[in-house]
Amino acid sequence: MSLSAFDHPYLSGLVGDEETGRLFSAEAEIKAMLAFEDALAGAEESAGVIPAHAAQTISAACQTFVPDLERLRAGTGLDGVVVPELVRQLRQAVGGEAAQYVHFGATSQDVIDTALVLRLKPLCGLFNDRLFSIENAFEEMDRVFGARSLMGRTRMQAAIPISVADRIRAWREPLTRYRRRLENFSTTGFAVQFGGAAGTLEKLGEKAELVRKTLAFRLSLGDAAQWQSQRDRVVELGGILTMISGSLGKFGQDVALLAQMGGEIELAGGGGSSAMAHKQNPVAAEVLVALARFNAVQISALQQSMVHEQERSGAAWTLEWLVLPPLVMATGTALRLAAELAANIRSLGR
Repeated sequence: MSLSAFDHPYLSGLVGDEETGRLFSAEAEIKAMLAFEDALAGAEESAGVIPAHAAQTISAACQTFVPDLERLRAGTGLDGVVVPELVRQLRQAVGGEAAQYVHFGATSQDVIDTALVLRLKPLCGLFNDRLFSIENAFEEMDRVFGARSLMGRTRMQAAIPISVADRIRAWREPLTRYRRRLENFSTTGFAVQFGGAAGTLEKLGEKAELVRKTLAFRLSLGDAAQWQSQRDRVVELGGILTMISGSLGKFGQDVALLAQMGGEIELAGGGGSSAMAHKQNPVAAEVLVALARFNAVQISALQQSMVHEQERSGAAWTLEWLVLPPLVMATGTALRLAAELAANIRSLGR
């Protein structure tokens, strides 16, 4: 049984998105956490913090290590975070003298936050590509149908005639702005998290900054001082994603209303009814509305996760784990469905 519709055995056919889901799978997170440990060992070796042979042994182990998931589950329940058990298992796999240098100077939050950033970065690229594709679909729709007439409606009532191009512009222009925001965020928002026990990298002394910069370089991330209790970047990205799903919800709502009134839109690929064989339900449009409303709720919870007590908050951090993945999943699904819906508009306007 699955408690989430996004990976439910059949509801995922409606609201799932495999590409987005893969980046939030346990396998993807473990891979990213091991990438952190590998890069950390390499950065510390180059700075003269750990021996070269230890870094090489750790790197080799990270390439082949497969953790015991049941032990990770039990360890997380005990420790409140997966990293202590993951590190215990990795040290066993490394073995010998090199084991003591695994995770040297780091803390659990360094591993988890950097692993999150390593997965969010390609996700932004994926979402940017999808936004661009939807923009192109709207531009083609404008080229074909833009000169036609639609009844403009204000406050759900007939107002004056407008062109199809007017309506399409309201769908397309926000997506262009979001794509640019994502591009801008990608240049500054994906920074390594590396602060050690309380954000001071006390075990690395004068070599702390060098190790952090080298770690960031090895992971192709931005270099920034520790941000473990500063969640503004996470919430900023969540806000952009929520706006994307919100504007796609507006597109879906408009299409559903056009389909309800009839005469101004023709859709292919509508959903069937078990009771009324003649119906073609605008399923994708309806789900876009639902996802927009879903994310409007998630972003408020993500804002709550900004309240981190002192140098680290277990409560706020756990809330972020609960909220961020479904918010991202909903956005990925909305982008997938919007592209499908745009492609299924066969006629628009009169």
